Amino acid sequence: MKDILLRCASVDGSIRLFCCTTINIVEEARLIHNTYPVTTAALGRMLTAGSMMGTMLKSEKDQITLQINGRGPAGSIVVVSDITGDVRGYIANPYVDIPLNDIGKLDVGGVVGKNGVFTVIKDLGLKEPYIGQVPIISGEIGEDLASYFASSEQTPTAVALGVRIAQDGKVDSAGGFIVQVMPEANDHTIDLLENNVSNIKSVTDIISDRGIEGLIEIVMKDIEYTIHEKKEIKYRCNCNRDRLEKALVALGSKEIKEIIDDQGQAELICHFCNKKYQFNKEQLQEILKKIIQD
Repeated sequence: MKDILLRCASVDGSIRLFCCTTINIVEEARLIHNTYPVTTAALGRMLTAGSMMGTMLKSEKDQITLQINGRGPAGSIVVVSDITGDVRGYIANPYVDIPLNDIGKLDVGGVVGKNGVFTVIKDLGLKEPYIGQVPIISGEIGEDLASYFASSEQTPTAVALGVRIAQDGKVDSAGGFIVQVMPEANDHTIDLLENNVSNIKSVTDIISDRGIEGLIEIVMKDIEYTIHEKKEIKYRCNCNRDRLEKALVALGSKEIKEIIDDQGQAELICHFCNKKYQFNKEQLQEILKKIIQD
């Protein structure tokens, strides 16, 4: 089964909904970063949110980055997406194992922590990127994202994100939704939506049992809606040798000289996919020559 993202809205335009399955995306992230179950869930929720928020962008050149760091044992989690909904991400410390929370679930809030901020960075091709920050509420990510929308974008929003892990550690179900109320929504529609969302206990169970269409039907029960877009989404890293070479150039001539003298080579590893890029002494000398000439 492919990971699918659907974008839909109520017929009157007063409600908009983004909904996706991310089982393959989260499983690939688990394999890349060798995450433990609770850090798989934390990274997976961020990847799910990032994919949906990417499709909210207006231009193919736009990019969005989500960061959360509550100073918990998992450290910072970063995900990046664009208008395609394809996404990539990493977690500072994937090797965390803590007890289940009070209701017997993976304690995402516990590994993320609450002493920090949730940050959204939108690179829209302007001189400076847009940066929105809100204090972390729970570290569970869904609540924190909803808080961001309410505070930074003044849009009433409900967010549900879920990752279910099988006994063998693999991702069994993953996905979520972001549903937003537009200013023209009437009280009846808002009441219906609030009731529908409040009755959802587990998005991962719904995705597993009824698929993404079933999730939409539950969220939009008794609200007439239209699906505007349906597309496949993937875990996709856009790193390449040229990008990593530019990172070396950015270090400057002094740092490059020290690397050549002390190590004679350099190995750079992409945070998002763990791919390694080797630069031998001759290649480093060529990079140094370019820096000096420029």
